[in-house]
Amino acid sequence: MAMLRETFDNIDPLDGWSLPAWTYSDPDFYAVEMARIFRPSWQVVCHDSDIANPGDWHSIDYCGESIILVRGTDRIVRAFTNVCRHRGSRLVDGAAGCAKKLVCPYHAWTYELDGRLTGVPDSASYPTLDKGRAGLVGVEAEQWRGFWFVRLDDDGGPSVADMMAPYETTVEPYRFEELGALGRVTLRPRAVNWKNVGDNYSDGLHIPVAHPGLTRLFGKSYGVEARERVDRMWGDLVDRPSANWSERLYQRLLPPIPHLPADRQRHWLYFKLWPNVAFDIYPDQVDFMQWLPTGPTSCLIREISYVLPDAYTGEWRHEMRAARYLNWRINRQVNAEDTALITRVQQGMQSQSFSMGPLSDKEVCLKHFCARMRAIIPEARLEHAPAAGWSNK
Repeated sequence: MAMLRETFDNIDPLDGWSLPAWTYSDPDFYAVEMARIFRPSWQVVCHDSDIANPGDWHSIDYCGESIILVRGTDRIVRAFTNVCRHRGSRLVDGAAGCAKKLVCPYHAWTYELDGRLTGVPDSASYPTLDKGRAGLVGVEAEQWRGFWFVRLDDDGGPSVADMMAPYETTVEPYRFEELGALGRVTLRPRAVNWKNVGDNYSDGLHIPVAHPGLTRLFGKSYGVEARERVDRMWGDLVDRPSANWSERLYQRLLPPIPHLPADRQRHWLYFKLWPNVAFDIYPDQVDFMQWLPTGPTSCLIREISYVLPDAYTGEWRHEMRAARYLNWRINRQVNAEDTALITRVQQGMQSQSFSMGPLSDKEVCLKHFCARMRAIIPEARLEHAPAAGWSNK
């Protein structure tokens, strides 16, 4: 007798199964991901306050590209590849800076902040040079609620604003546009495939097993949901004082937030935007985090915290600063626990005994992610890797 699910043609037989382990280490699969997943995806670079003045720039490296986001003298923000049009040299080094012009350190070709090539030493000796066509190569940029994103290729996919549209009223009270950086961007290399970081980020089942601190803080309130290109996770701080001193002090010192609704005063909120950008939203601060692939079995976690000016907390500013420090201590421990978890998974996936694993109906985000990956890269439906070189065929 046929099972009920077998009577429906629109039910994928792989629904309820993880991606095969080989997709977390295969060089060909990684190459296809770069072309089909990452080049068309939006990547967060910085906040508008990070590039407040003309000449301020921030950079991001991924997919073999280096991108500069810079504010021009006309105050318009533009994105360019960090490549001189002469011999391909990188123009700027580092994560951020400020410049009146972008000058190549190799042969001093000079570009205005709007990308125009205006200076070429001994320009008459270049018979094929057309300055009007040799400006910096532009990259698409979008600002969403104060945060700047770039994407290398436009595949017709939605904007960041469209992706987050279902949650606009949820995000609005946090006043993202008025945030300012707390510290600098932190880069943390990890010896795992990028998908293992994302799978873990959106997984609610491991919270009571592997994160005792979050379990003490949230109790059973942790929840997850998945939409087309955004996952949402959340939890509410319990009233019972934690046995851990950092958590207990955070519970006690976290001050009232005048601009947040009552149901957000003790609420932790997380969003993961397809495929690898996350916003951790707390009453006391907002963090962004992204995991950028650097190889089939490696990635770079890039993150920074943002906060509202002290004027928003008034008499509670000292308690707020203490709460932010305690938040950092709590999440430092969570990050250490997660690093151990994803490392174990990456190592275990090398075993020939493991291919795909069954997924719980509660693993809604992971099920949705797997379905989307299979739709974009059909080879992800194969239990075992095709012969090497398949990505070139």
